[in-house]
Formats: sequence, structure tokens, C-alpha cells
Amino acid sequence: VQLQASGGGLVQAGGSLRLSCAASRRTFSNNGMGWFRQAPGKERVFVATISWNGGRKYFADSVKGRFTISRDNFKNTVYLQMNSLKPEDTAVYYCAAGRFAGTATSAEDYNYWGQETQVTVSS
Repeated sequence: VQLQASGGGLVQAGGSLRLSCAASRRTFSNNGMGWFRQAPGKERVFVATISWNGGRKYFADSVKGRFTISRDNFKNTVYLQMNSLKPEDTAVYYCAAGRFAGTATSAEDYNYWGQETQVTVSS
């Protein structure tokens, strides 16, 4: 599975962005998906995850109530809608797919990674 992330950019605090992650294969619909981010000088951390059919979703405490995750299996795409953005959301964001149908919050559980997309939130 190849993943192509897009949608990053520069936004002011309080603004919104939507990240997209397009998968190359139809088997994407069987995979749990996740978003992670890595701020400068920090480790990669979990942001959100969604099960194969969208029935289960989990979010990091730092983004709960502001970010939503969704997927369109017909388009082989998963989305991360980010609202009320804060400067501390500034990071490179990665999407990932796992050989599992459910959800996972650990990066080690994922098997496929997309390239980074930069999100910068100015104060």
C-alpha cells in the first residue's frame, strides 16, 4: 500500500485545515488507519486512528474535540479535519495504514507510511 498525504499548509491560530491521505490499493478498505505528527526536536506521536469501516475512532487527548477523522473507502482516502488549530499543532503530519481492521495508537503497529505533510500554525 502506498500512501499519499496532502493538505498541509500555513494557517493562523483558530483556523482549520483538512489533511487527506490517498491509498494506492483497494485493499485500503480493509485497513485500520492512523495519523501521527512530529514537532521539531520531538518524537512522533499519535494523533488519531480509525477502523476499517469508520466505526471506531480514537484521538489523542491534545486534539479531542478539535480534530475529526473520517474515511471514504470508495475513494481510498482518509481525512483529518483539524479545527481550532493552535501553534502547538505545528508539526509534520504522517498518515499510516496497518495490517489490521481495527484501530491502533502505537506507531509500531503500522506497516505503511505516507510522506510527511507540513502543518504550521501561526499565533
